[in-house]
Amino acid sequence: MPVIAVVNRKGGSGKSTVAAHLAAWLAHQGCAVMLGDVDRQQSTRAWLRRRNAALPAIAPWTIDQKNVLRVPSGITHVVLDTPGGLHGFDLARMVMFADAILMPVCNSAFDREAAAACHAELMALPRVASGRCKLAAIGMRIDARTRAAQVLGDWATELKLPFLSVLRETQLYVQCLERGMTIFDLSGQKTATDTQQWQPILDWLAPILNPAPAATAQQQVQTTSPDSPLNRVGASRPDSLMPAQESLVPGGRIGGVQAHRQAQASALASKVLATAQQSSLQQRQQIPAFLRQTG
Repeated sequence: MPVIAVVNRKGGSGKSTVAAHLAAWLAHQGCAVMLGDVDRQQSTRAWLRRRNAALPAIAPWTIDQKNVLRVPSGITHVVLDTPGGLHGFDLARMVMFADAILMPVCNSAFDREAAAACHAELMALPRVASGRCKLAAIGMRIDARTRAAQVLGDWATELKLPFLSVLRETQLYVQCLERGMTIFDLSGQKTATDTQQWQPILDWLAPILNPAPAATAQQQVQTTSPDSPLNRVGASRPDSLMPAQESLVPGGRIGGVQAHRQAQASALASKVLATAQQSSLQQRQQIPAFLRQTG
């Protein structure tokens, strides 16, 4: 079950907007998606209550008898809207469950500094540093008449942070969210620019949201020839080490000489034993008779 978290420790960066739109897009793809609001303000949960029942469904958290938040049964994808100021143990715990993190960033010195600090803390976590949890940034509320997109792109490049796209400053987002909708719930040419800006984000998320199924053992046997390196023991080792590894495979191409090698090993062992016995006899002859063990 892929889990996408929208994270930025600075409030007002557009996390709820990104989370709601991503959940709506997944719902339109036929996914059973849950929008989990981790923020105490519960902005996206309130937005879900305004959503028309005729639109593709988005599930909220469920609460069990112990008052614990649970993922509803049948859910295939999860989007998490996280609170501002998320750091320390809470941030690390969230990363343990996330497969990817989207970081929305506005173009101001304060926003960039806060996002850079959040990025540094995320990169210190093993799952993010190793790439098991992907991380990328999105420019928010960008005016195309300014250099804001270029400034954010240069900032992300300096941090070695993937920068996917920018979402423009438009009242269309505000109007949609007030009605419990997103631009993905609208049709017509007026959303063409915005959906085009979303496409790089969706392309980046595609391998995470739709992971390729792992090949079964039977499929691997059917698609792998007997002479393939994949059938060798230790096939990931350098070629110079392969012959020694293939000697462990019954019927391998050097398996025919094993009997000869075993005969050589037996002869060598007999020679060593004879030498040891002769040396022991010589030593016993040098030991006084009363110190020798008898029997």
